Amino acid sequence: MGVSDYDFDLIVLGSGPGGQKAAVAAAKLGKRVAVVDRPDMIGGVCVNTGTIPSKTLREAVLYLTGMSQRELYGASYRVKQEITIGDLMSRTRHVVDREVQVVKAQLLRNHVELVPGLGRFLDPHTVCVEGAHRGDRTSITGAFVVIATGSRPARPAEIDFDKERVLDSDEVLNLDHIPSSLVVVGAGVIGIEYASMFAALGTRVTVVEQREQMLGFCDPEVVESLKFHMRDLAVTFRFGEKVVDVAVSDRATVTTLVSGKRILADAVLYSAGRQGMTDALDLERAGLSADDRGRLAVDGDYRTAVENIYAVGDVIGFPALAATSTDQGRIAAYHAFGEPARELAGLQPIGIYTVPEISYCGATEAELTATSVPYEVGISRYRELARGQIAGDTYGMLKLLVSTTDRKLLGVHVFGTGATDLVHIGQAVMGTGGTVDYLVDTVFNYPTLSEAYKVAALDATNKIRDLERFS
Repeated sequence: MGVSDYDFDLIVLGSGPGGQKAAVAAAKLGKRVAVVDRPDMIGGVCVNTGTIPSKTLREAVLYLTGMSQRELYGASYRVKQEITIGDLMSRTRHVVDREVQVVKAQLLRNHVELVPGLGRFLDPHTVCVEGAHRGDRTSITGAFVVIATGSRPARPAEIDFDKERVLDSDEVLNLDHIPSSLVVVGAGVIGIEYASMFAALGTRVTVVEQREQMLGFCDPEVVESLKFHMRDLAVTFRFGEKVVDVAVSDRATVTTLVSGKRILADAVLYSAGRQGMTDALDLERAGLSADDRGRLAVDGDYRTAVENIYAVGDVIGFPALAATSTDQGRIAAYHAFGEPARELAGLQPIGIYTVPEISYCGATEAELTATSVPYEVGISRYRELARGQIAGDTYGMLKLLVSTTDRKLLGVHVFGTGATDLVHIGQAVMGTGGTVDYLVDTVFNYPTLSEAYKVAALDATNKIRDLERFS
């Protein structure tokens, strides 16, 4: 069959960041595009249950608790004394509703047809869409298909999730009250983000992690700073511990660990990673199969083992970030229709929205040491910056890793206010092959947190100069 013999040139399963951008990219090339998704999930997991609601919740927590101003006004400072779950969720619902409208408007503006319902394969080119009502079913055909169905929280079979006291990371957004105590099982990114948010609200949080450390891919100095601040918010860490049982009553939960420790808490949040949402797609009819985490294997162009089917976003695994998924979707669409596209840049930032936040780009000290790359460290602390004092952030820091051979920037690690924004300056310098001298010679606005780059760059270059003089 020729491309014109199909109903659409491209069918996209899922309207999250990856699916949305694949659809728009194909539409910009003049292709006929359909997006299949449930009416209540437009924007995907990212907008409805993941990134957007959790980060909006964090912003509401920071504002209502007055956390960022306590350095200036004292530990008892609050914007609102009695914070309710309604206070938090009203802001979240507002932002989610607006984002859904933005996604719908973008698809409509680009003449992408939105087909409401759940899609599953009948063959590699045919998708059956089940609507909300019984018997509401339609089949559409496409020359190419992009699978962008996202992921859901992984739920260990031995745990009895009940939506009230034993929760996954989606269900925690539907709590009807702020728990006075909470056990978070799993110290990955999602678990630690929620642990720090609830701790900021005054919840007594215990984090249980079977590994001996958390966020092992981050700079250890930054992770230690985060642990210090979380402990200051009354978070207890139980590393090297495994949960064997969670008992639930009408009033509380008791979590039992292998070591025999028992932890009483209002609720338990399980953060056991994510599971690709591919189980309802009837993949075998398309000639595909997923691994035990619901993930699909793809090549460098995001094409699956079936020539006309691509997959992007969480369903292909690491890094499973909204930021990378958008570009994966665009590149997949370009490749399908023969449009030239450059590969994603190797330098991709990681942002962790804890309280305080963390972000980094490039190498860590451990990686440079393991590969015998000589480097020097430059550090700036927010308390040395006028903007840090104005913002009430005296704990933030920025660390630069600089090559002592060619003075290029090898890594940037930020902890504190605005970390996820600030990291992009270092990313841009590294991406263009810039050196630490660029940061030394650049004029930054005053007073800003961006000045931290100049302070850290001067710190590193002064150390390098001293070494060169000694030599």
